[in-house]
Amino acid sequence: MPTVLAALPIVVVVLAMAVLHWRAALAGAAGLLVALGLVLVGSGVGGGGVLVAGVAAEAASSTLTILWIILPALVIYEVQMRSGALERLRLALTRLSDDRMVQALLIAWFFGLFMEGAAGFGTPVALAAPLLVGLGFGPVRAVALALLGHAAGVSFGAIGTPALAQIGLLDLPGPPLAALTMGLHALPVCLLSLCVMRLASDAPLTRKRAGIALLAAVCFLTPALLLAWLAGPELPTLGGALIGGAVFAAIMRSRHLPRTDTAPWRLADLAPYLLIVALVLLTRLVPPVQDMLSALWLGWQWSGFAGGMAPFYHPGTLLAAGLAMAALLTGRGALLGPALGAALRRLAPVALALLVMLALARLMVHGGLIAQLANAAAQAGAFWPLLSPFIGVLGTFVSGSATASNILFTDFQAATGRALDLSVVLMAAAQGAGAAIGNAIAPHNIIAGAATVGLSGRDGEVLARTLFPVLAYAAMLGLVVFIVSHHFLPL
Repeated sequence: MPTVLAALPIVVVVLAMAVLHWRAALAGAAGLLVALGLVLVGSGVGGGGVLVAGVAAEAASSTLTILWIILPALVIYEVQMRSGALERLRLALTRLSDDRMVQALLIAWFFGLFMEGAAGFGTPVALAAPLLVGLGFGPVRAVALALLGHAAGVSFGAIGTPALAQIGLLDLPGPPLAALTMGLHALPVCLLSLCVMRLASDAPLTRKRAGIALLAAVCFLTPALLLAWLAGPELPTLGGALIGGAVFAAIMRSRHLPRTDTAPWRLADLAPYLLIVALVLLTRLVPPVQDMLSALWLGWQWSGFAGGMAPFYHPGTLLAAGLAMAALLTGRGALLGPALGAALRRLAPVALALLVMLALARLMVHGGLIAQLANAAAQAGAFWPLLSPFIGVLGTFVSGSATASNILFTDFQAATGRALDLSVVLMAAAQGAGAAIGNAIAPHNIIAGAATVGLSGRDGEVLARTLFPVLAYAAMLGLVVFIVSHHFLPL
């Protein structure tokens, strides 16, 4: 089969979403039909029934596994919103300083990263952009700040969902993938924090302002890298934002920057997140607990297809446990029912899009299309690492989701890595890092963010402010991947 035909399903998805503006589920279904036709014609209809059934089973299994992460994350968001916790936390951040550029970092950077790590799925922009407008930033600038501010944490958004999707696809070890992905972000994140600080004002970026921006980057990166290396993909963004934000706020206060009194917030407002952090660290760093919880595996195998999960070790279970414990301890149990209902309503379209995209990805893998594309990409030879993050950017641009991008392209990146004798973990990390920064230019995210501040017909202005930082970030990622690839053994 010609390579151009093997790429046709992905081309269909790209064109359907980027040009025709179809929803992810519909575009994925179109790509799935094209892939199914190519595979059945290439392999013969005789074995098609087993292939279709196996792909459907794998896609359904993986969808349920990912949804069990997304659902409790959305419930936590709904509980926090209904209890007023999010509003109190946001106000506390805005009142730490009267300096608008510092406020921009606190809201767009730390609060955005915090909400990305805790909930993801558009909540950082939806919450941060209106607050920035309330502080006096123009709507276009506010949406661009919110999009750029949280983008570096998208690799581990919603308690690690995009990275966990990669782990499920490739059966990779969590901590090495998380540590390498976060490591690839290290230098570009410093560039991104400077871009956020520069975007917050029309004035030139002074040395003092640049220093504050780099401090914000380091405050997030240090705990995020440590958590990625120690615990895996669930905590780098959430923990990095919590710990880094607290350190940054303390340093800002110690330097006597202008500020007002902080808003009244309660320890109960942080209870779900603190308990989740504690549970993840307990289950990932204490071997007896880890062994006990991961011992039970509910899985299946059939004709070369497989799936399953460890229910007690699964991140979704830890999220649900942390939420339940926090609700009982803080007297917010009555909010769980309404929050669950609201989360389920938001989950339906996400579930359909995930199922279709996963089915497309698994069909392209088992049908040999990914292997053919990888062999073609391998013709780039030693220069492929420079390009690999842009594949992740492309996937998020057309789908609006880093998770969907990872589902679409992780197998492709891994197969290309094998063809070039490169580290599969490194290629997966390049995909995950590129998919994260692509979040800031995805039309879906720009349109949704613009809607929260009443923008109409000015989406192109937002894209104009985020496009160059995203391309520069991806180029820097590619350079880092290229350098690292010369020091990694092939896997």
